[in-house]
Amino acid sequence: MKKRPARATAYLTAALLVLVALRYTPELPNTPAAAGVLQQMTPRTVAQFVAPVVASRTETLNRGETLIGLFRRVGVSDVAAQEIVRAASGASIQPRYLQAGMPVEFKADSAGQDPTELVFHLGIDRLLRMRHSPQGWVGVEERLPWTTDTVVVGGSIKSTLYQAMDAEATQYFPSRAKDELTWALADIFEYRVDMSRDLQVGDQFKALVVRSVGPGGITKVGKVLAASFNLSGAEISAVLFNSESASPQYYDATGRSLRAAFLRAPLEFRRISSNFGLRRHPILGRLKAHKGTDYAANSGTPVRAIGDATVIRAGWAGGYGNVLELRHRNGYVTRYGHLRGFAKGIRPGVRVNIAQTVAFVGTTGMSTAPHLHFEVLIGGVQRDSRVALKSVAGDPILRSERGAFEARRAQMLASLAGAPGIVRLASR
Repeated sequence: MKKRPARATAYLTAALLVLVALRYTPELPNTPAAAGVLQQMTPRTVAQFVAPVVASRTETLNRGETLIGLFRRVGVSDVAAQEIVRAASGASIQPRYLQAGMPVEFKADSAGQDPTELVFHLGIDRLLRMRHSPQGWVGVEERLPWTTDTVVVGGSIKSTLYQAMDAEATQYFPSRAKDELTWALADIFEYRVDMSRDLQVGDQFKALVVRSVGPGGITKVGKVLAASFNLSGAEISAVLFNSESASPQYYDATGRSLRAAFLRAPLEFRRISSNFGLRRHPILGRLKAHKGTDYAANSGTPVRAIGDATVIRAGWAGGYGNVLELRHRNGYVTRYGHLRGFAKGIRPGVRVNIAQTVAFVGTTGMSTAPHLHFEVLIGGVQRDSRVALKSVAGDPILRSERGAFEARRAQMLASLAGAPGIVRLASR
């Protein structure tokens, strides 16, 4: 009972504080209600303050899925889907563009409604933008811009050309582009340099390359205008020249075509596993003269004829497994062993052309893993292919075009000598 006076006193104190606060609080100015303000605005004025709600999403076309199937999956009504497909077919959508993974953007005024705009990503630089209008769906194809420039890249070999390209060219040729540039250089010099064997630590390369950069930074390798390798102090250059009497091709600094009678390697994608000379035989377990060169490669990798030739043997040969022998015009014989099989039509007496696929890498005979055993025989005796195939006997530039070639060579090699990076071609 004694607690009641104390509780009453507390209530009285709180009431007095509230009265004081109300007495000395300033009055708020009279302002119209927000609803009243909106009522006084025109619809156009309201639109300036209230941003429209746009629902947007991007989906990709699944494997085997049709456009109608995609539209149904995202909730587009069948009527709208049919209208869109008809309009798209009349614009740029062709069946060959409907590939799995194609992104399609959907935009609508609000979630749950049919789209008012679609964007089909037909390619890395092609869009089909479709918008709904009172007259129906209208599609406009858009080309995204590319920029083209000329770049010098170069570097030193520490292990392989792939490694050197990764270390020196990534900022100019990212991702797969630098591999494409590596392959392009290997193709240009394939008559002079075996990229899997001839490159040594400390060797250097440079290339003058046309580059195209598209949306999102995607990069394409264009023409290699000039390139060079410094192999143990020996310089080998290549200059692209458009002859009036032949297709564009590469010539060395002396004006001789880089094309010769023989390729330096029988595999287009090369990774050597054993050099010519003595080695411990992987099966016999003892040192044995290895009369050739082994190229490690996946089973089924195409094997190329290194020159024009006639097939003199195609069949089984003991430790060689499936073996192919070709006789060339100069009397050389090349031998390809441990093959999985032969290309269609390859049999004794058949003529083959340089770079023609004649067989496939395997692991038949005395072999522990898929690889190609390659030999060059001169007068019936195995010779080191690095020496036997080292030919510089390409056809010379025509005398009538010597002046034009020399001007082109001077321009390209002057540009190639510049520092790595984007360059302007040297003036003639």
